Amino acid sequence: MKPLVLPPNQLHRFYLGGPAIAELRGIPSEDPQAPEDWVGSATAEWGSATAGLARLEDGTVLRDAMADDPEGFFGPGHAERFGGDPGVLVKILDAGQRLPVHFHPDVPFAGQHLGLEHGKTEAWVIVATSTPDAAVWVGWQDDIDPATAATWVETQSTDAMLDALHRFPVEPGDTLFLPGGMPHAIGEGILLVELQEPTDLSILMEWEGFDIDGAADGHLGLGFDLALQALDRLGWNRSQLDDQTLAPPEPVTDRPGTWSLFPRSADGFFRAERIKPAPEAPVPAGFSILVVIAGEGRLGTASGGSLEVSRGATVLVPYAAGEAELSGTLDVLRCMPPVA
Repeated sequence: MKPLVLPPNQLHRFYLGGPAIAELRGIPSEDPQAPEDWVGSATAEWGSATAGLARLEDGTVLRDAMADDPEGFFGPGHAERFGGDPGVLVKILDAGQRLPVHFHPDVPFAGQHLGLEHGKTEAWVIVATSTPDAAVWVGWQDDIDPATAATWVETQSTDAMLDALHRFPVEPGDTLFLPGGMPHAIGEGILLVELQEPTDLSILMEWEGFDIDGAADGHLGLGFDLALQALDRLGWNRSQLDDQTLAPPEPVTDRPGTWSLFPRSADGFFRAERIKPAPEAPVPAGFSILVVIAGEGRLGTASGGSLEVSRGATVLVPYAAGEAELSGTLDVLRCMPPVA
């Protein structure tokens, strides 16, 4: 097996965005509400059987190809545990407006109330910002009681919710890890790569001004009385967030030019590295999705597959391609499934 180029896979969503993805990709921007590119997705959009599924350049549905050869794509350990499920969804996200305050269920809640194996723990790598005050809101500052959360949703108290969250200015290179249940919002003008569990599960606390009927569609069909039970209502202090959510990248000691991006607590959900070849960067065998955020160079693999890649390219490297090597002036995000 050889590396597979992944074409753009933008989705129409309820909020503005998309031009920054088109600029990164070098493609036309045709939909002002196409703020998410689901890269190499084997996940369908909530409520749809097919929307969001990625196709290869020849038109093959990637999920079908993975199901036909799970060991070739993922290796024996992953295939034994997950079968043909990659266990991760990678997105390029362009926030053309501030996203609403929302959160995602964790695994136990999704299993008990939605019958799913995955929740939606996620993490972000900030790629670019287009506003001088780019920021995200993450985690409550103080404990929130259930009645307060329900009232905020019912009355759409946007200012109260934002004031109760921690606000973090962000810049390119920042990383954040968000366990399921943690409330958050992404500010306008932020382009990021998101890794998440392979679902499309969002519970909205805010929806006024967005192209969605949140009262009807913001609770995953559960009703807000139940859906809000998935919310992490505990207060987080800044040092906790620094340790668990905003942990800085760590150099990979035996691979120069490579940094591990997320804390160890993320390993059961997904993993990510940033690679800047120095001058050549070995990449161990294993399934990964590469997102080239800058530069140009070459991806070579032990199987003999080789590609010239540059900014905006996305490539799936299957396990069976063997060890790979990146060279040139590349700046690459390597997105990987959970530890098997």
